Amino acid sequence: MSEKKNVFQFKVVLLGESAVGKSSMVFRFVNNTFSEKIESTIGATYINYELDLGDYFAKLQIWDTAGQERYHSLTPMYYRGAKGAFIVYDVTSYDSFERAKDWVNELRSEGSPDAKIMLIGNKIDLERIVKKEEVMEYVKKEQLLYHECSAKSGVGVRDAFFELTKSIPIEMEDIPIDDIEYSESDDEIRIDKKRNKNNNKNGCC
Repeated sequence: MSEKKNVFQFKVVLLGESAVGKSSMVFRFVNNTFSEKIESTIGATYINYELDLGDYFAKLQIWDTAGQERYHSLTPMYYRGAKGAFIVYDVTSYDSFERAKDWVNELRSEGSPDAKIMLIGNKIDLERIVKKEEVMEYVKKEQLLYHECSAKSGVGVRDAFFELTKSIPIEMEDIPIDDIEYSESDDEIRIDKKRNKNNNKNGCC
């Protein structure tokens, strides 16, 4: 009989300017689909997804936030308590890269101090304007994780989610409440794997 794997729950947030592809990244990761007609996010959307990381399962609470300035005042309520954050920019837009720097500063001052931050360069299927050398210099200076991807083609999206999730330190409080059972004898905590069938419809994890 195989040993049951522990399940840990992490809140992950996506931040960045409007139209950089945050929602497209989430749809590509969760459903392996892409649409040119995704409407702009209003406030934030929330998706649960479970990853099999080999030694344990990670239940991700993925918060996809709106990038429009009129929703900026609402964003802190979504990234507070996040264990991981994707700050997304569009490699064809230098303005989106500059705005991503502001998001890094804001998250570090207003969010969880120990949150793992990954800068994401999206739309690598298009002609690049933001120079990678400049990005890597910034990433090194700020000690960020970094990944590039294309939500349209799917290249790099799953790798980014796996890398960020694996970088998050595991703590006892990350065990989902509904996965904890106490034995009557010694109150020993047992973690049971409870899979969501809807999360596994693609057979990907």
